[in-house]
Amino acid sequence: MALLAEEIVEEWLNRQGYFTIRGIRLGVNEVDLVAVKFSQGSEVTCRHIEVQASMRPVSYISKVPKAARKSGRAPNSAARSEEELVEGVAEWVEGKFFAAKKRALMQTLCDGNWTSELVINNVKSEQEVGLISDHGITIHRLCDIVRELNDSSTFPIKSAAGSDFIDLLQMGANTQKST
Repeated sequence: MALLAEEIVEEWLNRQGYFTIRGIRLGVNEVDLVAVKFSQGSEVTCRHIEVQASMRPVSYISKVPKAARKSGRAPNSAARSEEELVEGVAEWVEGKFFAAKKRALMQTLCDGNWTSELVINNVKSEQEVGLISDHGITIHRLCDIVRELNDSSTFPIKSAAGSDFIDLLQMGANTQKST
């Protein structure tokens, strides 16, 4: 599901006029998407986007804090105290968005101010989403992106590399409405 969701997000960005790179490997880490847009007379717009698109989430987005894992807790343990959730989100945000290697790579790609954004589908904890947002991460819902793609009049580019996949999604949605 994650790769398909990334393809949807990439199509959404391409239709807005962004140049994108998907799936950048940095050792054992990965950057899901980077997007850069050059507009005449404006500053370059640079976006770092991570995608978490579970259909049936069974765990949190973030892991249990490192200190708790050292004492034997499973990384994706469902039972978490408020303190563990706050600490786990802070560690996850740091690793996903603000790790030195990732920041250095982005500045190498384009010297600018990079936004940090997360695309989600269904989540186990809306509280966790709020905590992620509190770290300055912009949250997008995958259903809103798909809905926006259905209205191509809002985009300067009508289709890009992922348009066949989007057409299939729209065909499926239209078929369900007519039955």
